[in-house]
Amino acid sequence: MTQPFLPLVSRARDEAHRAATPLELFFDLCFVVAVAQAGAELVHAVTEGHSGDGVVNYAMIFFAIWWAWMNFTWFASAYDNDDVPYRVVTLVQIAGVLLLAAGVSRAFQDHEFFVVWLGYVVMRLALATQWLRAAHHATDPAERGMCRRYAAGVALCQIGWTALLLAPEGARPWVFLGMALAEMCVPLYAEKDVTTHWHPHHIAERYGLFTIIVLGETIAAATVAVQSGVRENDALGELLPIAAGGLLIVFAAWWIYFAVPAHHRLTSNREGFLWGYGHYLIFASAAAIGAGIEIAVEQAVGKAHVSTLAASSAVTIPAAVFFLSVWALHARYFKVGIAQQLVLPASSFLILMCTFAGRWAVPAAGLVAAVTVALGVTLAARNPVSRAAA
Repeated sequence: MTQPFLPLVSRARDEAHRAATPLELFFDLCFVVAVAQAGAELVHAVTEGHSGDGVVNYAMIFFAIWWAWMNFTWFASAYDNDDVPYRVVTLVQIAGVLLLAAGVSRAFQDHEFFVVWLGYVVMRLALATQWLRAAHHATDPAERGMCRRYAAGVALCQIGWTALLLAPEGARPWVFLGMALAEMCVPLYAEKDVTTHWHPHHIAERYGLFTIIVLGETIAAATVAVQSGVRENDALGELLPIAAGGLLIVFAAWWIYFAVPAHHRLTSNREGFLWGYGHYLIFASAAAIGAGIEIAVEQAVGKAHVSTLAASSAVTIPAAVFFLSVWALHARYFKVGIAQQLVLPASSFLILMCTFAGRWAVPAAGLVAAVTVALGVTLAARNPVSRAAA
């Protein structure tokens, strides 16, 4: 039963049976609303012939979504006490997420970031409140200082984001890049003397659950696109190979991500930061696969103003980035022998080459993804020392 008020103190890093809470799962599901909006706007931009602007805007918006999710996830892993104030402040953060999602369309189409910025204000003020509360209850002066540095860093960065509203339109991507770098430096500065007690298994589970949710959104978006194409254009023959190839890619993406016990890699802040930051590529590419499938569907039925090559690359590039990122972040540490090490990098290259297969690019990439899993399983079975399945 939820307690009305509890001290917001650090949890033990080796706490047994540490698992994601219902509130964290609810938080993730609300974040997917923003992810879905970013994906939909990427589809719209690419199909209208504005691929360059669409990709840049997608990268910026997805960073905002991912970074807000990251901030909550790592704080919760160290300090979640599940009392009433903690729940209320988390629900306020969710409201900020939904506000951010409401501003995604204007950010993409008009480069108007006010609503996104306002959603961030709500989320970041709530997060700063959590850090100040943790500082108030901390008994160790070093930990108290760390919590205050986090609160100050979050607040200062939020002030810095105001420049995105005032800068000329051409300068906004550079402002965004500068602020993104500043944001990522906050944890490094805040934890210079003492580290938070985030839980390795809990962090790995949280990232895995968000990966599942993003892949699920990818399948949902692609399904709607195929259903619409079949209903409006009677194009089942053209769309079935795309649907089958896309499904194989998503299935393979799920398989390779969960083939290794990622939490074994998270033994220090240095490894944790690299692993956590690197997931920007995994999450962004996973969501972009679904957008790419939508683009391929719309191009196949004549609704997209892009070439077959461009539509194909909208699927193959994010799929290749996903496979290579998973290998780089944790899969490669569990591979034994050169053959296992080369499976995912070679698969990424072959998926990219499928871009040039014309209307068969997506099903070809799907077959490569399926063979990748089969080959990984076979090689792992032949080498009992390996703990990797793909």
